[in-house]
Amino acid sequence: MTQYSKLRRGGLASNLFFNLAIDFHFICRVNPRLKNSLYGLLLLTAMFVVWKYRQQQMAKEHRLEGQTMATTYHIIYFDAADRDFQTAVDSLMILVNQSINTYDSLSEISRFNRAERSFKFHLPYLLPPLRKSREVVIGSQGAYDPTVMPLVNAWGFGPRKIERPDTSEILAIQAFIGFEKINFDNDSVWKSDARVQLDFGGIGQGYGADVIADFLRLKGVTNFFVELGGEGVASGKNLSEDRWWEIGILDPNSDYVEQKFRAQATLKNRGFSTSGNYFNYREVEGKKYSHTIDPFSGFPVQRELLSATVFAKDCSTADAWATAFMSMGHEKGIEILRSHPELDVLFQYTTADGIKTFVSDGIAADLKILQ
Repeated sequence: MTQYSKLRRGGLASNLFFNLAIDFHFICRVNPRLKNSLYGLLLLTAMFVVWKYRQQQMAKEHRLEGQTMATTYHIIYFDAADRDFQTAVDSLMILVNQSINTYDSLSEISRFNRAERSFKFHLPYLLPPLRKSREVVIGSQGAYDPTVMPLVNAWGFGPRKIERPDTSEILAIQAFIGFEKINFDNDSVWKSDARVQLDFGGIGQGYGADVIADFLRLKGVTNFFVELGGEGVASGKNLSEDRWWEIGILDPNSDYVEQKFRAQATLKNRGFSTSGNYFNYREVEGKKYSHTIDPFSGFPVQRELLSATVFAKDCSTADAWATAFMSMGHEKGIEILRSHPELDVLFQYTTADGIKTFVSDGIAADLKILQ
């Protein structure tokens, strides 16, 4: 075995040192005057590589879990300082709920929903989902719209469990649905009709995952995986296995008792979210009603699209767009993706020949269909 082979078969640091040494040797033969400056640069680079490598090797793995937003969260992170962020994360999620949780009558969003016109908020967690909602409402041509709160309640998906509403009731509610009836600035939000209400159910859990991810980054943690209610954020790598983070994507035929994966995705610094109707629906007189409400018709969606998994720069974006795609369906979704190269998707939809999938080009190399 040659010395070159021994180096190439070594670890990350060995390979980097070898490549740097070869480059240094040939450059210096061409221009010896660069030797001293390049030697110093090479030394600093080597020191940085060693420091970075040792930082990763010394990082301690931490696992956190808890309950928030009527669901659970799970976090894995690697921290060279060996810090435990459990208490901090729980405290952070309490504040987020106090801002955007519609099931909390004292939350800021609940107080806005009861307000006649305007509401001044004090916590920093209402403005970001408002901004993201406006962005996705525009991008999805209204397929995602958080003002569907009155429709969500009318169909029994809110705090009150009721039977199927009358069509006349739905038509009456439609008069005050639409994000264009909402305006906001840095500390206030107001509405053009007192009956307008906001529901961040289509973005809230994704936003919660982003809040946790931002907190970890602020603490200098770069390798972590945050999952909240089945969606989340992957950053850096799983250092214990020295590979990118991976997730499984459920088969639409899954239920609470029997769950199986249809696909596996490798995540490279991305947010992810799946929206589907296989768990969250109501059954009235033998008919299933989806929890995804079409803002245009006012009725639960009935489309061939069974689930939409979205990959984006952050989880709020992925979450809101997953809701939008479930509302618009896979055909329009595929069309609208041409204008949004920042998004990647896995659509699972039903046909006469069974369940089919659509995978966008940007995630195809990192996604594997299992069956």
